[in-house]
Amino acid sequence: MSKQKETMDSRELGLVLGQQLLGVDDMHYGMWDDDLELKFANIATAQQRYTDMLIADMPDPGQGEVRVFDIGCGTGHILGQLLDHGFKADGLVPAPGFAKLVNQRLDERPGKEAKLFTIPFEEFPVDEFENTYDVALFSESFQYIPVEASFPILEKIVKPGGTIIICDFFRTEHAGDGGAGDGSFGGGHDWKTFQQQMSDSPFELVSDEDITPKMSPNLELVNNFLMNTLSPAGQTIGRYLRLNYPKTSKVVSWLFRKKFARLKFKYFSGLRSKETFERYKTYHHIVLRNPAN
Repeated sequence: MSKQKETMDSRELGLVLGQQLLGVDDMHYGMWDDDLELKFANIATAQQRYTDMLIADMPDPGQGEVRVFDIGCGTGHILGQLLDHGFKADGLVPAPGFAKLVNQRLDERPGKEAKLFTIPFEEFPVDEFENTYDVALFSESFQYIPVEASFPILEKIVKPGGTIIICDFFRTEHAGDGGAGDGSFGGGHDWKTFQQQMSDSPFELVSDEDITPKMSPNLELVNNFLMNTLSPAGQTIGRYLRLNYPKTSKVVSWLFRKKFARLKFKYFSGLRSKETFERYKTYHHIVLRNPAN
């Protein structure tokens, strides 16, 4: 296997900023039920409710061994909880920075056996793990894998009668309409296309819950933070640089003008909001079953 280049992508950047600015070390959105006040102090609680929802979809490990494959496991936050709950769990994450964090979590659990695959899911060694997993889990990671690649692999590695959990957001029919905020959120398969692909797959649909209203409040928190905290701070720093280093500031602004414009639109336009998310994304909690042979 070729050596992976150590770089930081946008998800890793988001994690670092989340740890440093918000005090969280989980990658996924939080789930905001009506009884949970929308404030930064409750983010960890909202994220744990999301994790608890996913674990509730799985067979009880107290009734026999349950082997789970956490595909796109991020920092290993959910993977660690699965091991703590008595599941046999493996993870997959292709990003080297995330893999280090996952291995740290696994090192903290020396009595737990878990494999970590540091390859794209499309390269997973299917023949070695045929009919291995009782559960395949995608927690905001399904959007990064082509559906036409993921379903054939899942059909082989998930045991007959096993469960596939997809909790992720998809693009709505409004994506690309040119409206305010269009393009401010990336990611997600087209929802209607995915529905057809899911229907054409061999998997049985157990449940499909639209949880967009419970997930979109995350954007309200983030947007308020970006506009009311980071934006003023950035403007202050920018003014300081222009006043004290005018020539350097001017050159840098010109060289990176396109990147700065994209960043400003994506994060500091005020359009990265709950309302924009609900127009262009739909967030679903889906449970599928691999039919018994």
